[in-house]
Amino acid sequence: MDYRIVEADTYSVVKEKIPEGKTTCSLCSRLRRGVIYTTAKKLGANKIALGHHRDDIVETLFLNMFFGAKMKSMPPKLSTNDKQNIVIRPLAYCSEKDIAAYARGMAFPIIPCNLCGSQENLQRVKVKEMLAAWEKEQPGRVNNIFKAITNIEPSHMADTDLYDFKGLSQAAPADEDPLFDAVEKDNNALNLAKESGKKIEFSRN
Repeated sequence: MDYRIVEADTYSVVKEKIPEGKTTCSLCSRLRRGVIYTTAKKLGANKIALGHHRDDIVETLFLNMFFGAKMKSMPPKLSTNDKQNIVIRPLAYCSEKDIAAYARGMAFPIIPCNLCGSQENLQRVKVKEMLAAWEKEQPGRVNNIFKAITNIEPSHMADTDLYDFKGLSQAAPADEDPLFDAVEKDNNALNLAKESGKKIEFSRN
């Protein structure tokens, strides 16, 4: 397979532009993205594969919720804004732990980075620690969160751009909230007993 090794001194630019103690992630990612897109255009490539994994995607979901007030993460596949490239994330369904184990087993060389994850008090690090604690408390929780990202019910959220809450008379059976299923589904466990003034009582069968 033909390949290119691309070198760019993003480190010095970030250190020059970002004051000491401030987060470098935003500028660093923009610089790297620019290098990748420029290289893809030079090579005539229209597919860009990034290495984000399942844990990155879950962490990004919480970062966007906590600090951006938005339910948003990173999709396994998307088109760039200029429609010139398709970005894919082949490792999106793989856990970081499994990838690390495979890399060790294959003795892949690891390229160190003195910038990514090296700063103290990074919010992504804190979210990562939070998820690790959850996973320890209840194994499988992170995977369930990832599955939830792939299994969204707009009718049970609150985004009026995704679901027509004004036109609920047009709701499909699949939109029905199970909390309000017909009483007979519960074998008529409770029946309307009596009504007196402002008081309505149900009784068990």
